[in-house]
Amino acid sequence: MKTLLMPALTASLILAGCAPDKAAEEDAKKLRFAVMTFSHETCTFCPGGDSDIERWTKLRPPYVGDEIFAAGSYIPGFVRAIQEYSDVELIGLESPAGVYGGSSAAWTTEEAFDHFLNIMLEDLREAMPVDGVYLALHGAMAVRNVPRPEAEIARRFREVVGPDVPIVGSFDLHANEDEEFLRWADMAFITKRYPHYDSYVQGERSARALVRIARGLYEPTTATRKPGVITPTVLQWTGQSPSMDIMERARRWESRERDVYVSVAYGFPWSDVPDVGATVHVMTNNDQELADRIADDMSDFIWRVREDLFGNAPARPADAADQAVTAFASGATPIVLADYSDRNGDSTFTLQQVVDKRMSGVLAATVRDERVIEALASSGAQPGDLFSMEVGGFAAPSSGEPVQIDGTLTYFGEAFGYPQVAVVDFGDRNSLIITPALKQVIWLDEIRFGPLDPDNYDVFVVKSRVHFRRGFDETGYANTIILVDAPGPFVGTNALDALPYENVTLTDYYPYGTPPDRQ
Repeated sequence: MKTLLMPALTASLILAGCAPDKAAEEDAKKLRFAVMTFSHETCTFCPGGDSDIERWTKLRPPYVGDEIFAAGSYIPGFVRAIQEYSDVELIGLESPAGVYGGSSAAWTTEEAFDHFLNIMLEDLREAMPVDGVYLALHGAMAVRNVPRPEAEIARRFREVVGPDVPIVGSFDLHANEDEEFLRWADMAFITKRYPHYDSYVQGERSARALVRIARGLYEPTTATRKPGVITPTVLQWTGQSPSMDIMERARRWESRERDVYVSVAYGFPWSDVPDVGATVHVMTNNDQELADRIADDMSDFIWRVREDLFGNAPARPADAADQAVTAFASGATPIVLADYSDRNGDSTFTLQQVVDKRMSGVLAATVRDERVIEALASSGAQPGDLFSMEVGGFAAPSSGEPVQIDGTLTYFGEAFGYPQVAVVDFGDRNSLIITPALKQVIWLDEIRFGPLDPDNYDVFVVKSRVHFRRGFDETGYANTIILVDAPGPFVGTNALDALPYENVTLTDYYPYGTPPDRQ
């Protein structure tokens, strides 16, 4: 059993500490909450094979002891809010830190899922009794033979703690959920912003709600709706309408009505699971009629604005490169070419345009090619060596073809948490970062390493859907932003009907059909 005794509680016992019976009285009032995380955004259509126990421990071993309380962004928010209370003890359950490849990694094996879940449940049994459980999840995990992994996690925790101990979960906006999670858990808090600036805040909200339930001050009553809309993640940016309006409507309900929490998930369409598509979760304090009324309103509003969710189509690679050349000529730099369609990390469509159009001042950050990294390592490559290799494009056709890059290796070492990445200078002031797995560059400081200084470049080619806006758009850094789509109906593009779903009837969702309950 791994425990964390909050500093506020320790201090209160010291101050009280004259009489043993006083300390015992304080201990009797103490709440004990178990905390865990098991989080993955799974691209079931991505190549590379299933994610087993080895892949789940390749980046680092599981969190144990106090490590869990600094894991991710939800849990630190949860822990900080718990420090507002002097009578709460947190118990960390051993939890996996993350899977190698991130959101480009495919299905988690059932063996891996059971392995890590059984470990944390054993920790929970050792810690019993507890007064509450906090599940820091994602919502878009996909596991072989487990249709709804997050709901299954909640179900197995419920089996251990019994029917009366509250369970609260937090989720990413891309969660694939339906009513099954709230069948076993009491509340679900989902980020309202994409990029997810508010994950810390949702952790805080989860903590305060869990305390209120445990003290008998809140009786969760819930309602879940599936509006029947499925969207690619690039269209889920909450910095523009109507997505902005959907989240504002949720916040408005929370402000208008007392003790109401409204969560909206857009879903993650690259997981072949039965609960894809948008979800609305509403939680009230023992008011089912209100929960249903708000859930219906939110679901119907999403349905009303469904056409506007799809907006203008992103540019194809050749057109995007032409737009970048025009913007460069007019001085509208820095320029970002956001290659949002690249789920595997090895797409070369935009990089090929950089080469073919002889663009200058471009930092391509990044292209995944573990084969190149391995070849450089085995040859003992050093900065200053000439570089002449084909890069990326190995998941054809959805990734394009390998691109020949001739230049100079200027860096080969640690970056982005990987032991080895390569930086190659080529053409006219161009640089390419090669990584062993998909890497979304979000912040400028991430690409300040080795010889790289982002201020020396005019154009950035990034592999990102929306998260790049944190460092390049919403900071005011970039003057021109161009979204780039792949030239075909591949993994990651808007063309979801090109995906070989086995567990999803796509015609049950707009824009590919009409949901059965709306016909």
